[in-house]
Amino acid sequence: MKAYCFTYVRGLAPEQLVVRLGGQPEDFTPMTLEELIETRHRNSHDSAFLGATTIGDWVFIVEPNGGLGADEKIIAALSAGTRLVSHFRDVEGVESFCWGEDGKIRFCFIAGEGYSDEVAETMQRIDADHRHLYPSDGPAFLLAEHLTGITLTPELLEGFTYLCGVVPEPR
Repeated sequence: MKAYCFTYVRGLAPEQLVVRLGGQPEDFTPMTLEELIETRHRNSHDSAFLGATTIGDWVFIVEPNGGLGADEKIIAALSAGTRLVSHFRDVEGVESFCWGEDGKIRFCFIAGEGYSDEVAETMQRIDADHRHLYPSDGPAFLLAEHLTGITLTPELLEGFTYLCGVVPEPR
């Protein structure tokens, strides 16, 4: 996937997440990652196609070419009462990483803009080990692992069945 948005939300089931995003769980279908990516191209422009699965006590969302997890309104809504971590990369290579807690953004990194003091120590450690990488090439995954406890690997991504469907795009 050249462009993606991966979002982790603690303590929700995939169906609960779909409802928070304005979707109808009964309209969602189980799919593999490959099916999710292949189906994505049929999505209309006024909706977002995503897949959600459970990893431990987190719901994990995959959006091929999507960006709900990079939208500040969505981050605030989905993180209400819990923690949200997301990383996004668009087709031009623009990257962002966000961490939300209880309806507020605690940290957001947008390529070229730097990062806040709140995670400076963690970022310095990651930067020391991965200086040559952009966040989506390694450090974003490491920071997500630090905040969620989930090590995301290709095998893990490909091994899940995702609840897939369309939710309205935020306005």
